[in-house]
Amino acid sequence: QVQLVESGGGLVQAGGSLRLSCAVSGRTFSNYAMAWFRQAPGKEREFVLGIRWSSGSTYYAGSLKGRFTISRDNAKNTVYLQMNSLKPEDTAVYYCAAARGYSYPTNRGEFDYWGQGTQVTVSS
Repeated sequence: QVQLVESGGGLVQAGGSLRLSCAVSGRTFSNYAMAWFRQAPGKEREFVLGIRWSSGSTYYAGSLKGRFTISRDNAKNTVYLQMNSLKPEDTAVYYCAAARGYSYPTNRGEFDYWGQGTQVTVSS
């Protein structure tokens, strides 16, 4: 059974940093893309950053790349999201997701597995 379990969320002041973790299990993810999404109250779930598990190549859509970084640790079967210079508008539930295949998906419907989410709250 595939499981994605996020951790590392919490309350942080504006300008601070957090590192989210996504522990994956249940199968080999070598031909998967992994990604972080976020969903703020009343808004659509949006793509944040993605990474190809096998190559470690990263991809993004939008303006978050400069403050956020995605990485993975093969030995620990874990994907990370490092978030720096956090702003109140970064407040959201952050989700880890996995998509089969060899592309660079960014749409929610392209992903096959999801974690339960972890809350990030940035105070001003």
